[in-house]
Amino acid sequence: MRAVTWQGKRDVRVENVPDPTIQEPTDAVIRITSTGLCGSDLHLYEVLTPFMTPGDILGHEPMGIVEEVGAGVPDLQVGDRVVVPFQIACGNCWMCLTGLPTQCETTQVQGEGMGAALFGYTRLYGAVPGAQAEYLRVPQAQFGPIKVPEGPPDDRFVYLSDVLPTAWQAVAYADVPKGGSVAVLGLGPIGDMACRVAQVQGAGQVLGVDLVPERLRRAKERGVETFDLRSFDDEKELVEAIRDQTDGRGPDAVIDAVGTEAHGSAAARMVQNAAAILPRKIGAPIAERFSVDRLAALHTAIELVRRGGTISLSGVYGGMADPLPLLTLFDKQIQMRMGQANVRRWSDDIIPYLTDEDPLGVDDFATHRVPLSEAPHAYEMFQRKQDGAVKVLMQP
Repeated sequence: MRAVTWQGKRDVRVENVPDPTIQEPTDAVIRITSTGLCGSDLHLYEVLTPFMTPGDILGHEPMGIVEEVGAGVPDLQVGDRVVVPFQIACGNCWMCLTGLPTQCETTQVQGEGMGAALFGYTRLYGAVPGAQAEYLRVPQAQFGPIKVPEGPPDDRFVYLSDVLPTAWQAVAYADVPKGGSVAVLGLGPIGDMACRVAQVQGAGQVLGVDLVPERLRRAKERGVETFDLRSFDDEKELVEAIRDQTDGRGPDAVIDAVGTEAHGSAAARMVQNAAAILPRKIGAPIAERFSVDRLAALHTAIELVRRGGTISLSGVYGGMADPLPLLTLFDKQIQMRMGQANVRRWSDDIIPYLTDEDPLGVDDFATHRVPLSEAPHAYEMFQRKQDGAVKVLMQP
């Protein structure tokens, strides 16, 4: 089959690789019909390269048709149309039953000290072959795949794999009061969708911050009050502008949908880039333990949120030696929640919104649809924010 493989920093290629097969009774194999390019994939493209191995298959946002089913998967049949969550979880362990499949005790990557295995996402999360491919082996298929109806196009459902539950959890963790205010930092796919989720759940004021014109335009067209970072000389001016719109206190909640891709610290970027070009045995420990994340967005969130408010982190941060203003967090009595999205915890709540009325705007959420063969160009375009690329879907 053809698949998108990682070969080095900013080097992805579409290559022929062996077809996946059933290896365990709880496996399934699906033929992928649509697969997304995620902002998290860009971390592998540039920042987290010390944890990658040439030939790793990328991608974690698939949907498709079931081709084979293991004997331990009673609820799937060949021909079923399914969306596959980005995390791999059993559904039966204590963590899964508690609503935390991202911490699944069956698939935890204990050798790396990490949570549940993920598709297509570094050795830290199991180095499981990913979903930017023609076919995908799905472990723990007795729990993971979400069956969806025939009829509507893939765009209606494919975001159940990651974008929708990640945005949904971001808003849930933000705990926005009915009629309250929430600021979303970063209007990429997750931030954009978080704004939409907050609106349909009753937020009275949704404010979005970014510096990419296409992202700002999309959010503004859906009723988000937008703030262009390029219009402010520094963080203080931005914070004051948003406070002016929120009774002088700041928003009730802030969602950081940026993470380590934030613009800000040149020194942090230098450390990340250095780790990326060192030999893996040297670069990986540096990247994992001693790199300083580019924390511009998180610091802005801490400064921006009102006293007693909540910060929800959905952006990915990778370092372990990150200086945080703990005195400010404590003094402002800020609550903070974060983590990978627990897809199956939220999927049943989301599906009723995936109707022909399309209140979340999923049917036209993608800005680009390309064949799998154009993946290298798609990565470059998305990483450079060219051609108005906000969300890219690939069809094998």
